[in-house]
Amino acid sequence: MLRLAIVLTAALLPPLLAHAQAEAAPRSLAAVADAALADAAKRSGLPAAQLKVAFAASVTWSDGSLGCPAPGLLYTQALVAGYRVRVKVGAEVWDYHAGERGGLVLCPAGRAREPGPNSRN
Repeated sequence: MLRLAIVLTAALLPPLLAHAQAEAAPRSLAAVADAALADAAKRSGLPAAQLKVAFAASVTWSDGSLGCPAPGLLYTQALVAGYRVRVKVGAEVWDYHAGERGGLVLCPAGRAREPGPNSRN
């Protein structure tokens, strides 16, 4: 039984590590803005050409919630390099938060927190 577990672990580990390494590469502000536009187009049903990035900046989030804490959840208490992108969708402005290494989040109105005082702008 132990031998089977070792073989399975050895077989699964390389693909998992490759995926983790791919996710760990830092993204650019432009890539995050493009991802926010694509997500907004998908959610709203509007063509991407009708959407506009109203604001985009590199920021430092004060914790792992990326400035968008969900009630009842706990987050890492460490500064997180990331991005804030606001997309104009019709008459609304949607607020996207992201970490530099992944995790794009559409933050609902009223839940967004401002980035930390040492933001990278």
